[in-house]
Amino acid sequence: MKMNMKKYLALVLALALVFALAACGGKKAADVTPTEAPTEAAEPTDAPDGAEPAGDLVTVEAGKLHMSTNAAFPPYEMVDDTGAYIGIDVEVATAIAQKLGLELVVDDMDFDAALMAVQQGQSDIAMAGITVKPERAEVMDFSNTYAKGVQVVIVKEGSAIATVDDLANAELIGTQRGTTGYEYCLGDYGEEHVVAYDNGATAVQALMNGQVDCVVIDNEPAKAFVAANAGLTILDTTYADEDYAIAVQKGNTQLLDAVNQAIAELQEDGTFQAIVDKYIKAE
Repeated sequence: MKMNMKKYLALVLALALVFALAACGGKKAADVTPTEAPTEAAEPTDAPDGAEPAGDLVTVEAGKLHMSTNAAFPPYEMVDDTGAYIGIDVEVATAIAQKLGLELVVDDMDFDAALMAVQQGQSDIAMAGITVKPERAEVMDFSNTYAKGVQVVIVKEGSAIATVDDLANAELIGTQRGTTGYEYCLGDYGEEHVVAYDNGATAVQALMNGQVDCVVIDNEPAKAFVAANAGLTILDTTYADEDYAIAVQKGNTQLLDAVNQAIAELQEDGTFQAIVDKYIKAE
């Protein structure tokens, strides 16, 4: 009888240990950070009003689509007077998120950090007027092209730099760190003639202050900066033509396919063009 009681107590303790471990395991799963284990998208009941459910699409946070960007690149991404994120990329990303049954979350950071975030799975997509380049395609995947970019040169009115060819005579060229404009100038004119700034606005301010001779940047932000700063102008000749696309983590074909499908639908139904027209007026 004594031996049977020991066996009975051992069985009770074993069962208690099983239940305790199960409870601990459930709590641990809830504490995992998004970068450790991406979560599945929310169920249809959690989707934004009028949106389609995301099904089993995996994102870094349940029910969310995180977009890393550098919100100092008008008219693609910027911050309005109320502190809200606006711009072509922001509205396109919002429309894509709605089609996927998700809520857009904008994560604002430096351009280099925005690219790194998507590479490391800390954001779902990156949009910041990102040009598709072979070396970038080695470390992240890109959607179909959704916009065309043109690199131009901003100078002060009356500058000795009258054409792109005159950049060879510039003492210092201002650019935004990590962008193709920076990389192009670095390759064409050398590190000693190129100054990288955290964003385009800072580069333009350096031009206004006489710290650089010109600024190489995308055409649309260039027009916005020139409109906001008297005494600046854009050269008639362009520096480079580019394709813009949405970046996702390398190998995330499920999300890439979903984004490409959403882009196609937005272009087909006119939503995309309406967004562009809102920010870029016809010449």
